[in-house]
This record gives sequence, structure tokens and C-alpha cells, in this order.
Amino acid sequence: MDLRFGDSKPTDEERAAVDALLGPPESSWEGADRSDADLRWARGGREARDRRDQLLPALHALNDRVGWISEGALDYVCRRLTVPPAEAYGVATFYAMFSVRPRPATVLHVCTDLACTAAGASELCATVEARLGPESGVKVERSPCLGLCERAPACLAIRAGESARPALEDEAVQAEGGSGGAAPGDGKGKGRRERNTLHATAVCAPATPDRAIAAATAPETAPTEPAPETAVPQTGTPALTLLHRIGTVDPTSLDDYRAHGGYTALRRAFALGPAAVIREVTDAGLVGRGGAAFPTGRKWQATAAQPDHPHYLVCNADESEPGTFKDRVLMEGDPYALVEAMTIAAYATGAHRGYLYLRGEYPRALARLTHAIEQARARGLLGDDVLGQGYAFDIEIRRGAGAYICGEETALFNSIEGHRGEPRSKPPFPVEKGLFGKPTVENNVETLVNVLPILTMGAEAYAAIGTPTSTGPKLFCVSGSVARPGVYELPFGATLGDVLALAGVRDNLRAVLLGGAAGGFVRPDELDVPLTFEGTREAGTTLGSGVVMAFDDTVPLPRLLLRIAEFFRDESCGQCVPCRVGTVRQEEALHRIADRTGAAAADDIALLREVGRAMRDASICGLGQTAWNAVESAIDRLGAYE
Repeated sequence: MDLRFGDSKPTDEERAAVDALLGPPESSWEGADRSDADLRWARGGREARDRRDQLLPALHALNDRVGWISEGALDYVCRRLTVPPAEAYGVATFYAMFSVRPRPATVLHVCTDLACTAAGASELCATVEARLGPESGVKVERSPCLGLCERAPACLAIRAGESARPALEDEAVQAEGGSGGAAPGDGKGKGRRERNTLHATAVCAPATPDRAIAAATAPETAPTEPAPETAVPQTGTPALTLLHRIGTVDPTSLDDYRAHGGYTALRRAFALGPAAVIREVTDAGLVGRGGAAFPTGRKWQATAAQPDHPHYLVCNADESEPGTFKDRVLMEGDPYALVEAMTIAAYATGAHRGYLYLRGEYPRALARLTHAIEQARARGLLGDDVLGQGYAFDIEIRRGAGAYICGEETALFNSIEGHRGEPRSKPPFPVEKGLFGKPTVENNVETLVNVLPILTMGAEAYAAIGTPTSTGPKLFCVSGSVARPGVYELPFGATLGDVLALAGVRDNLRAVLLGGAAGGFVRPDELDVPLTFEGTREAGTTLGSGVVMAFDDTVPLPRLLLRIAEFFRDESCGQCVPCRVGTVRQEEALHRIADRTGAAAADDIALLREVGRAMRDASICGLGQTAWNAVESAIDRLGAYE
């Protein structure tokens, strides 16, 4: 039996939000006024079902315009897209940024994840809640990581509405027409567009109660975020490869980007041809920078060789790992580099449509990338004839809505297609049947941006950076108890101590978390760990996406472990029993032993080990498989409960 919404009707404002995205309804079957013709036959059913992938953009349109998603509005979306109401409700309730219950138009998301917790986020949240009160018209929500760890504690204010100015869009972006929207096209030739209503957003980091309240009560007039280069302490260093344009090039100017070497790599790719580009990437030894470390060239080759068409390219810009913010800095500070890199990857793999799946918590990255895509399209660098080479490629931005699990590639595909972001069983693998059931190559932002120096300097020169088995430069996100938090670029093979020396680690270091919540802790006497995929494995930890989070002895370790357990409990999609039940049992055990040590905690520690092994062995995806890692390392390496 399907869900029914009864007599709930959408308001005029809700209809307008959906119609701005999908266009006006053509018949009463889609929600228009009934006519005699509609009584004779139903029109557009197959076409409407073919637009299922517009479900997530439609929910964003409602959330941006109204602030929440009512039953009437959801029912209207279901009629427009011919989606069963139960399925649409399941999607709407899957994402943390949506609400199906009434709430104020303004929501203040206060990050309570690891770096922010260590910086006093709980006290900040309590103070803000007490001072604002229910009559303020502001909903305060405790949020998982906002990707602002270098400026912890952090908060994000979002005010729904039609006419509010997006506070984070630079004046240059607005002047050149870069406010709102995404690249047209849905990957199936329909030419649809995700339009953003002009809701207001304001990032406040580092946040104080006064600044957070000011951002929540007037996000339209909030101060502009600091420039992206403030998150790059190495700005101006000549040896930088991936970050060399940040702080030097105007991120809103295509001409400035080209004057600093932009689109040199794409021209060389066209000169080489698709097969030779893949060979260069393979010879360079590039592996995925999201944590899995799968060889990029092998993935591209497997996708390009598939006879089934069309092929798709997906850029995973949904970095939600606590402690990770490198992709945000790249997108905000060098957006054209990502557009160029995506074009090269698509050309090499035979794709003509690319999707950029972007975190919903990154408003400035959305504005910068939207502008960059529009400018590239206007200058012939995207579209039907890229650089006059007869190759067609375009990019569409899809916004996530707060779901860590969508960082898993198949969950991300489901999200784009309009389903719950739950991972798929493998095989088949994405290179065979990925997005829309077609061959798909998926890479994250850092991986793609590495393609540019490979083509400009050559595979051999690129492979000479780093170690023989971990080649090239790597970005590290350093936060916590350090003097200069930010994104650091070092060659593979640098040690953990090298990174912390650059960041200025504070005295009384107690532990370092490598790889984020899914990673593991190391002790202060283990800073000689080489930061390579094989080096961290041999040391019994993981490199992950490059998170380096330092904690001194003022940070209570049991509180951090409990926050990690809460994070995985909240972010589990619930599809498989080991993860759905195991993450809850892990949190319950950590609550029980939070204030106990030694023999009193022994039984619960034994239970934690049993639950952790079950999750690691039997979970469908990496979330459940890694949910026990940090807790295990804290118990075994740090003696957290001794």
C-alpha cells in the first residue's frame, strides 16, 4: 500500500517553486486545472517517470523557497514526476537538510563534529539556543561536519525565501550572472535546469555566540567569508602543484585562469587523443584521493572500453568526512581547474555529460562553480563543440542535502537518480552499470585536479614526485590543536611529523586522528609514520582522504569517541542490519563506559570488539566497515579506557 497525503494541497508559493524548476504542468494529471481533454486520456506519464532524477532538485526548490516540505507540496511533486508518494517521502526524510515538519524559515546549523567539539561547539550551541529562544523565528540545529574545520567552531545560517540575496556570492560573480542555477541538461538530452531560489546563506566561522546570532537573524547582510587562500598557509610557495593558483588567480575570472596556464592541459589532451590521455594517467600512477586509492587510469580504461552508451562522468564533491575540507578550498579558490579536469576525464572516457555532486553545505562553492560553468559554456569551453574540436560535453551541478553516505559512489548515483542514497551491491561495478544503468566513471575533486599537472608536466615528471608506489602530491587537511590549521600540499612520503611541524603543533599533544571519523588514532611517539597508502597501512592506520586532526590533553578523548559513534549512528542509511544495529550498539556501549575505566569497562569493551568485527565483516559499504576503526585504535593504541 502506498502512502496517501489525503486532502493536503500545495500553496501557491510551493507550486511556484516547483514550476520554476519543472515548468508549468501541461495537464490536470500533473496538477493543472482540469479540462475536457484530460478526461479522455492521460498524457506524459512515461516522460514524467523519465524525470525521476529531478526529485532531489525539486525538494531543494521547495526547501529553498519555503524552508520545509509540506505534504501538499510533496504530493504536487509526486504528481509532476509520477513518483509514488511513499518513495518521495522516503527520499525527503533521508537528508538532514530537509524537513517534512513545519519549521522557521531560518535555520542555524551549528557544527558539533570533532574539530568543532574540541573547540567548544556544544557550549556555543547551548548559548545560542538560550539567547535566541523560540520566539526568534530561528531554528538551531546541531549539525555534522560543515567542512570548515580550519575555522572551528563553525555554523551555517540558511534563510528560505524568494528575494533574499545570497550573502556569499561575490559581487563579481553576481555582476557576471553567476547567481543561482546549474548547468542545463539532465544527461538524457532533455535540457532541464536546476534553478536555485535566491535563499540567503551565511557562513560564520570561527563562530562566537554574537556572530552566530547575527548571521542567523540577518544572513543577507552577513560579512563575506574569508578568501579561500586563508585556508592555505603555504600560499605563495613556488613548489605548489595543486594549490599554486589559489591566492594568485581571481577565481571568478576565466581570463585570469587562462593567463596562468589554464586550459593548457585540455589542449594537450585533444592533441594526444583519448587513449593516450588514459595512458598518461596510468603511467603517472595516479590513484583515487578519496581514500580507496583505486588506480584512476584503470578505472578510466574500463569505462572507455564499455560498448554500452552513453557514458557518464560524475565528480564526487560531497566531502562529508569530519575533518575534510580540501575539496571545498579547491572549488572556491580554483573552480575553473575542476571544470577543465572534468572535461579531460570525460573526453578520455567517452562521456558527453558530467554531473558535479556538490555538498549542500557549500554555498560559496556552488556560486563559484555555477559561474565558472556558465562562463566556460559561453566561451566555447563547454557545450556542443569544446574548443572547436567537435567534442560535446556539458556539466550539471546537483546539490546534496546532508548525507555522509552519498560519498559512496553508488549511493551518490541513487541520489542523483531521485532515490534514497543507499549503496548498491557490487557487482556490477559502476564502470559497467553506474548512473542511469550506464558505464560511469566517478572521481573526487582532488583526484580530477591532479590530471592537470599530469598532462602539463608529463607522466614521468609527475611520477617522480612522491614515492614509487604513491606518486604525486597529496593534500592534507590539518585541524585541531595546531597553530596554523588549513590545507597543506606535500609529496607522498612526507611524515606525519613533517605536516604537523608546518602546521605548528601545540604542546602536550595527546593523539592524532588520521583519515577522519573512519580513520584511526596514532600516538605522539608515532609521528614518523610516512604519509603514503602503504606506509599508513603498515603502521596499522589509514591515510583516508588526508585528514590530520591533532588533539592535546585538554580534549576529553571519551567525548570524542562518543561523538564519532553518534556520527556513524546518524549517518547509517539503515539498509543493512550489521551497520544499522551495530552503530546503535556501539554508541550505547560508549555511553555506558564514558566515565568508567579498567575492569568496570571490560565487558562493554569486549562487546564493542564483537560488534565492530561484525560491522567490518558484514556491512554492505565502507561506512559500516570503518565505523569501528577510530574507537578500536583509541582503545588499543591510546588506552582510552584504562
